Amino acid sequence: MFQRYTLVRLRFAALLLVIAAAYSCKKDNTKPQNTNTTVNPVVMGLYEYAIDTNKRVFIPITKIGTNTTAYYGIFDTGSTGMTIDAHDLIPASMITSTGIQFTGDSTVVNGITITSQTSTISYGNSLSLTKEYGNLAYASVTIGNSDGSFTVKRLPFFLYYKIVSGTGTVYPAHSNDVFGVGPGVSYTSSKIASPLSYFDTGSNLTSGFKLATLSMAQFNSNGNYVSSLLTVGLTSSDLTSAGFIMHPLSPINPGGYSPNIPSTITYGSKSVSSNVLFDTGTPALTIIEDKTAVRTIGQLPANTVVKVTTNKGFVYQYTTTSTENLTEVQNPNNTNDFRTIFSLSFFIENEYLTDYKNHQIGLKNN
Repeated sequence: MFQRYTLVRLRFAALLLVIAAAYSCKKDNTKPQNTNTTVNPVVMGLYEYAIDTNKRVFIPITKIGTNTTAYYGIFDTGSTGMTIDAHDLIPASMITSTGIQFTGDSTVVNGITITSQTSTISYGNSLSLTKEYGNLAYASVTIGNSDGSFTVKRLPFFLYYKIVSGTGTVYPAHSNDVFGVGPGVSYTSSKIASPLSYFDTGSNLTSGFKLATLSMAQFNSNGNYVSSLLTVGLTSSDLTSAGFIMHPLSPINPGGYSPNIPSTITYGSKSVSSNVLFDTGTPALTIIEDKTAVRTIGQLPANTVVKVTTNKGFVYQYTTTSTENLTEVQNPNNTNDFRTIFSLSFFIENEYLTDYKNHQIGLKNN
């Protein structure tokens, strides 16, 4: 990956162990900027990482406040807002098992404004729930690296001090740094939106991003850097003539706009209707929620054909194997989550676009 990789690899491995079983993130995003200048989209690379059947895509975060950093957030279309561990960003003496310690409504440490507004973020569903505890914070943040980057001068984000599994295990620092790029705002705080939505679009671009198809060959345990996967800032041609099928999003409260798309899913000989989330933050297992299914039907056998057809006519079909396109069927009364969630495997064969300004998601077969 690069010379700093030894420490980063441990973080990657710990992260996958922490949330490999979590089906998706329970939060959402929005909020662009505009000026009177003409700007160009920023094209950035991402890291593709895999261990066993679990895959992750990471985005480099190279500065937070006055700290030059080498953090790698999970690039997550299924949640909204950046969450990052407080350890190594602020003095260790400020961090305890019960919170970040300071007096007053806020404090500024290493260029990071930490507010007294505390909250908890939950990831997963009733079968596997992980929680982060922390505070609303603000800082100047640089996203990307020398291959392509931009800086948000005052980015709101969630600064967490502790992450705990449903069984009470406290995970290591930076085990779950998430870079949520979904539409709307975070359930944690309406002040937190996707970091990409703060990109200055000038007078000629639309706030949003497009994600090229991921390269299956680049996923490995070394964490390969793949250039030109992410484009921040959308042109008019991206929205009208690039071949994306657009899906208008529905407003929700709280959360702003939901990334879930009404669809029909067919698996084997059965069809069900469901709202679908296409989620880069789900590492391995697509979850089909079928309220007519046996409560714990479990994983589909290899060679099962699965097809999704959205309400706007986008169609994607795949066949399960023993190692790829892993898919499970659950009854939502078991998970308490009624969304069908397509995992990272979807993004290996399809392009993806989010238009923050016009509240729509674009899907395109590769």
